[in-house]
Amino acid sequence: MFTGIVEETGRVERIEPSAKAIALTIRARVCGKAVRTGDSVAVNGCCLTVVKITPGKKGGGKLLRFDLLRETWDRTNLSAVKPGSGVNLERALRFGGRLGGHFVTGHVDGTGKITRWEPAGQDYLLEVAAPREVLQYVLFKGSITVDGISLTVAKVNRRSFQVWIIPHTREVTALGERTVGDAVNLEGDLLGKYVRQFVTAAASPEK
Repeated sequence: MFTGIVEETGRVERIEPSAKAIALTIRARVCGKAVRTGDSVAVNGCCLTVVKITPGKKGGGKLLRFDLLRETWDRTNLSAVKPGSGVNLERALRFGGRLGGHFVTGHVDGTGKITRWEPAGQDYLLEVAAPREVLQYVLFKGSITVDGISLTVAKVNRRSFQVWIIPHTREVTALGERTVGDAVNLEGDLLGKYVRQFVTAAASPEK
């Protein structure tokens, strides 16, 4: 479980495809200090397991290796990264810790496409075209996870939604490297999923 509060922007070091999986190695300074082999880390909002940790160059953090199934690779925007790409990183939530964002599982519901990404006053406006299976959980003032970042929905359209991004978020996450047309990982609000399930079940009782 995660919160959607990104701890750092890691850098993709290597991508090594194989017949059964893709080995993704990421350089991490903050997250690399405390993780162990077997720990879960959200990478662009996708929950992955650390399978190997290697010391990096002095002052350069550690190298975290993750093995991705082809299913994960094909269904997330991780398939678009390359060596040097920035990715948002967050370690799993600790019990008793602060929940600064919202409950995030790290199970990506789908990918969206950035259609607007522009300055608006002192902040930035981000609009994302999203598939129907994600938009059904998006509501005004509700929570949405974009590339692992917990954000509040400012507007919902028929095929997209908008969020406001403060300069700090743009600077400390990989959003600063995104452009119009880029794919982003999306995860709908967990509580909204349960509410929809309950309502649907109540409206269609078993005969």
